[in-house]
Amino acid sequence: MPANIHSTKPQSSTSTTSSPTPYIIAWFLCLIFYLLQYSTRSAPSVMVSELVSAFGLTTVGLGSLLGLYYYTYSFCSIISGAAVDRWGAKYTISFGALVLAVGTCLFGWGDEWMASLGRLMQGAGSAFAFVGAVYLAARGFPKKYLATAVGVTQCAGMLGGAMGQSTVAWLIHGVINWHFYWIDTGLLVALIAAFLFVLTPQDKSVTAPRAAAPSGSMFAPYKSVLSNPQSYLCGLCAGLLFLPTTVGSMTWGITFLTQSWHIGYHEAVLRAAMVPVGWMFGCPALGYLTDKIGRRKPVLLGGIIVMAFTVAAIIYLPGNTFPPYVLALLLGFSSGAAMIPYTIIKEVNADNVKGSATGAINFLVFVISAVVSPLFAIFLQHLGHGRPLNGADFTEAFSFGLAGIVLAGALTFLLRETGQKR
Repeated sequence: MPANIHSTKPQSSTSTTSSPTPYIIAWFLCLIFYLLQYSTRSAPSVMVSELVSAFGLTTVGLGSLLGLYYYTYSFCSIISGAAVDRWGAKYTISFGALVLAVGTCLFGWGDEWMASLGRLMQGAGSAFAFVGAVYLAARGFPKKYLATAVGVTQCAGMLGGAMGQSTVAWLIHGVINWHFYWIDTGLLVALIAAFLFVLTPQDKSVTAPRAAAPSGSMFAPYKSVLSNPQSYLCGLCAGLLFLPTTVGSMTWGITFLTQSWHIGYHEAVLRAAMVPVGWMFGCPALGYLTDKIGRRKPVLLGGIIVMAFTVAAIIYLPGNTFPPYVLALLLGFSSGAAMIPYTIIKEVNADNVKGSATGAINFLVFVISAVVSPLFAIFLQHLGHGRPLNGADFTEAFSFGLAGIVLAGALTFLLRETGQKR
């Protein structure tokens, strides 16, 4: 996050209160928002057969429908970053949560066109969660703990990702049907939106001096962020490291385990859920480590190396080579390194564009996921030639993901070291 992300002087001059406590409370509520949006992102992977039957789609068609999430998520990341810099967190974050709530309810209605609209709205609303949480963390925590706070934020998201697989699989196969899961989750998100609106402090300097500014000026900070080559390097590096979870584990992980390793459905759900569980520990741990040693790049590169070897073991070795859950947990833990570029991009850009810097990297990261998700589904369909997918198909397809991890490692050497001991 930007060099000198905030100091005592600017923080006290930009908020309605000099105390960081209201921002920490709002940040905690935003963590719940982020957890729930990650749950809605990953939940479809455990109800593929139900969704295919309900919407009358092929597996590839369902993959395209679910991929709509990433189109609006990436686009609205730009909007959310600019909006939070201009209007502050109070209105922008609660608005995003409300959009997610409506989209989640629509997805559970059962009609294909409503599900498509709901998935688009889910992506749009979800884009405000992480950007808002980082914005609030930058105001509630000292700079020396910022990477740790970002790691904890992503930890909450991955907890939601794990719940969206393990907990939801249990719910929809014995407690409630899949329709009510989406509607009930939407109502819960709406309640969080109300709490966010009431309890999030509003920055006076965000509203008053800029009230007369032309509407186009809200995107002015992106001129600074996107004219910095380091911003693109951060986005590309993080985007490549996200693919094993966004496209791999959270979309095709369960299918891979059942078709390639011939594992039963419920066991496959548990194993796939271990990837976000690993993220839960890896994100705050690696973030804390970068803060502790005062350097970003060594930790980032170390995580990438472990991640590459783990993915190679998953796709090239027999499924019983390692004890159950070990590879999934290790992949998730090392994937926590993907959050380090989120800290770097804020530190290589100016202090007054912190929201836009987060929006920019979120945009770049999920544009990559939005493009790769349908292409990966088409590639798998091509490899299958109309027959059920097998281990060889997944090995060939996932090899491209491994190449992306290696490329991210090469990009690390081009990133600027922004740690305090640089």
